Amino acid sequence: LLPIFHNFIRNMATRETNLVNPNAEIVASSQCLMVNVAAARGLQSVLKTNLGPRGTLKMLVGGAGQIKITKDGNVLLHEMQIQHPTAMMIARAATAMDDQVGDGTTSSVLFTGELLKQAERYTSEGLHPRLITEGYEIAKDMVLEFLEGFKVQMPNIYHDRELLTNVVRTSLRTKLSIEIADKMSDAVVDAMFSISEEGVPIDLHMVEVMEMQHKKGSDSTFINGIVLDHGARHPDMPRYLENVHILTCNVSMEYEKTEISAGFYYSSAEEREKFVESERRFTEEKVRQVIEFKRKVCKEGETFALINQKGIDPSALDMLAKEGIFALRRAKRRNMERLTLA
Repeated sequence: LLPIFHNFIRNMATRETNLVNPNAEIVASSQCLMVNVAAARGLQSVLKTNLGPRGTLKMLVGGAGQIKITKDGNVLLHEMQIQHPTAMMIARAATAMDDQVGDGTTSSVLFTGELLKQAERYTSEGLHPRLITEGYEIAKDMVLEFLEGFKVQMPNIYHDRELLTNVVRTSLRTKLSIEIADKMSDAVVDAMFSISEEGVPIDLHMVEVMEMQHKKGSDSTFINGIVLDHGARHPDMPRYLENVHILTCNVSMEYEKTEISAGFYYSSAEEREKFVESERRFTEEKVRQVIEFKRKVCKEGETFALINQKGIDPSALDMLAKEGIFALRRAKRRNMERLTLA
């Protein structure tokens, strides 16, 4: 009677689970561990060919047809659509480590998969998973103890450019060609020195990677300054400025729609013309205030630039160009924050 009772309980559990989630699958406890290990080994098999400087590249094709060719584990784990909960948990742990230390995504996935692979051998021989887990905990403590005695404390890493360059080169050569990696290593170190201060955490948001579709990877260069990915919108504006005063603002200098749904009704064409004229005067008054401010702060030999987060219409650009003011419109918010810090 006991086997019949077990089958009855299993069938009841299956029916209840199917009512909650028709796509759910039920496996025995002995099979559950094997399924989880198989998911980890499947993720390991996808990423194991990426490791090292001679690792293979993967081509990712998105739903809209966009193509990415990469061997970076962090990019692959973010772009892949992982369904299995165990594989998803391993992927999240690996990407979290990349967020903290910036590297080791692929290695952590391979190491986790190998640990589970070895654990599968012992569980198949009857060893309880609890004992295997305790053994891994002991091994972890021994590794941490070894690393504490093996590590070398650097007195002041900011003064050792060669060491930093070697660290960056070691990481980049696993993902890029040798020529590009060597060139980018110097650029990365230069970028770090340009934003770092002793005793102050490094803000990586102060560094931006801008993609130029018409250039090659070997044309990459480091610019110690702020690059705004949009130019002037008026042909008469100056192209090169020295001793410049920069005004950053978030003021609309164009006709803009109301933030809420609204309508205007006119009894005649003259009323509409008067409304348009008053709107135009309102915008021109803002521009005239900028021009007056420029005349107050600029001395002989000094120039003036206006960088606006909102729009500037053509007539306002024309007024600014006649005054010799360089104007940029619709600047990105992060660039506005960097400008004030610069």
